[in-house]
Amino acid sequence: MAEKQTLARIPFFKDVPDLEFERFDRRCIWKRYEDGEVVVDFEDQSTDVYFIVTGEVRVLIRTAAGKEIILAEMRGGQFFGELAAIDGVKRSANVTALTRAELCIMPANVFRELCFASPVICEKVLRLLTSRVRDLNARLTEHSIFDLKHRLYSELLRLSTPRSGHPTERVITPPPFHHVIAARIGCRREQVTREFSAMSQEGLVDKRRGALVILKPEVLEQRLAEAMRNEG
Repeated sequence: MAEKQTLARIPFFKDVPDLEFERFDRRCIWKRYEDGEVVVDFEDQSTDVYFIVTGEVRVLIRTAAGKEIILAEMRGGQFFGELAAIDGVKRSANVTALTRAELCIMPANVFRELCFASPVICEKVLRLLTSRVRDLNARLTEHSIFDLKHRLYSELLRLSTPRSGHPTERVITPPPFHHVIAARIGCRREQVTREFSAMSQEGLVDKRRGALVILKPEVLEQRLAEAMRNEG
């Protein structure tokens, strides 16, 4: 039996006592996407908000010169498209499914009505927007003051999580593709490959089956702190 198509299934809407889900459920569209399928593209005129029920998508922007920069990978429970829903401006990013995914598509007027109807949801949206602005500010700072090597250090730390059973190490699972890292930090794949080779020789990272292990994250953190101090 198929699961009921309701916002209550989406983690973002859990613990929201002041919302009548049925009032909004019937005004949303639920759609499945295949791996590699474009969900929204640059300069689309649509203003819908997309809630990821299952699967994973990639968000990227394109510069005036045509260079693509990855902003984020997003998973079930997260959402995107809220900027166009708020200001009505055409899309500034491309979003493509990385896996098979199910999305709940909410029209802009429904999203706005939902935010005004629920102080809890409004608070959640405001906090999410704030965190995204802070993240973008951090990335802008990194691109302004760090060289390629230090941008790579920062990105690896951001993508990694503590390694179970090894409290001094961090891990990225699955290991990131070099061209993906390059698109995230604004350089060429070959440059990332060279830096990874140097880090491996220093004993800072080790590629294992299904994972990239950061053996000495404290060294990366120290180098980033030193680069920041030197900039100051």
